[in-house]
Amino acid sequence: MPVILFTAPYMIPVLDRFRPLLESYQFDLIVPPVTERLEEKELLPYAGKFDGTICGDDRYTARVLEACAPRLKVISKWGSGVDSIDHQAAARFGVQVYRTPNAFTLPVADTVLGYILAFARQQPWMDRAMKAGKWVKIPGRSLSECTLGVVGVGNTGKAVIRRARAFGMRILGNDIIEIAPDFVAENHVEMTTLKDLLQQADFVSLNCDLNPTSIHLINRETLAMMKPTAVLINTARGPIIEEAALIQALQSGQIAGAALDVFEVEPLPLDSPLLRMDNVMLAPHNANSSPSAWERVHRNTIRNLLDGLGISSRDLDERINLYLK
Repeated sequence: MPVILFTAPYMIPVLDRFRPLLESYQFDLIVPPVTERLEEKELLPYAGKFDGTICGDDRYTARVLEACAPRLKVISKWGSGVDSIDHQAAARFGVQVYRTPNAFTLPVADTVLGYILAFARQQPWMDRAMKAGKWVKIPGRSLSECTLGVVGVGNTGKAVIRRARAFGMRILGNDIIEIAPDFVAENHVEMTTLKDLLQQADFVSLNCDLNPTSIHLINRETLAMMKPTAVLINTARGPIIEEAALIQALQSGQIAGAALDVFEVEPLPLDSPLLRMDNVMLAPHNANSSPSAWERVHRNTIRNLLDGLGISSRDLDERINLYLK
């Protein structure tokens, strides 16, 4: 009977719904308490006790993978980001790593546009003023007057660009790989350097993967390139931004504001200065929120687990119809 370590925080609340399906494959589940992710020290006590895992952003370091081998066969990541997994170590110890790419492109792109509209039209701030008894006409901007810089023109970056084009925004793009010329031409994207993008953009949206080239991509030096009226939006991964440098830039007025769904440390510590800033909008790593997207990821994550364990998933849809309510 395969033992599965079940630590995906988005899926644990609906586990009772999926339990009959999982039990139909004779899985034995270990379900520890999880808030956001399990760190290395929290995973190590389970080493050698499970054959596969459905996980979130748990820290599968080389030390954890070595301790879990040779029993661990597959890591089925709920979602698309797998930067918390040491891929070289996984390959070395024969652990297969699966994910669900392009899972949350649409809700994340919607979130980015929501932040852009909120800052451009000043809606949250007018709402606060009105509820405080103040009749203040805070100046706003039309998006057609603004330039958007998209750092990372992958699936999500492209979806952000398509939405921004509908509002008549000028679009700048930056990526470490060449973007298909037809997409660039059709959407009137000006591909440029990171420096040029930061110098020109009114809004900067980070939509790149977290990898060695993007860690602290936004730092003291790059923040200094931005316009004092610019707003930085991060719905990708927290460590893309050097958080201490961003806090200083916001406090000094070097940039006008920020919208952050992700952070270097999650949950965001309660003593973070970001929590006390009026020019910052914050969310708890929730840009992926979408019932239909979550449901697809739930099912695909189970399918990936089966494939990684060498169990046929051909009848999964039939079993889903039988066991899921």
